[in-house]
Amino acid sequence: MEDNRILHHPILGDVPERKQITIYFEGEPVKAYEGEPIAAALMAAGIKAFRKTVNLDEPRGIFCAIGRCTDCMMVVNGIPNVRTCVTFVEDGMQLQRQYGFSAAKEAEDR
Repeated sequence: MEDNRILHHPILGDVPERKQITIYFEGEPVKAYEGEPIAAALMAAGIKAFRKTVNLDEPRGIFCAIGRCTDCMMVVNGIPNVRTCVTFVEDGMQLQRQYGFSAAKEAEDR
């Protein structure tokens, strides 16, 4: 997967070195760094659609990036409705795209 992280910012400077870990998006490994929100790690890997809407099945991703909306919600370690913009990565974390407001498997059973 690609890496779209900004490592050298002209005003903020260089990003400090952090420990690299691996998270899994729908079974595929994704590089992440300790202290990084889930949404940031996924966006850096080129993954922009975190869930799909109930009625129109439209993709959603980052919108507010401060935990106020529900656009970045995903199923994290089997728990649905986790706001990924304010939840930090953990090594081995399992992420799954969400459908509506429930886990993907439950939505498919409707």
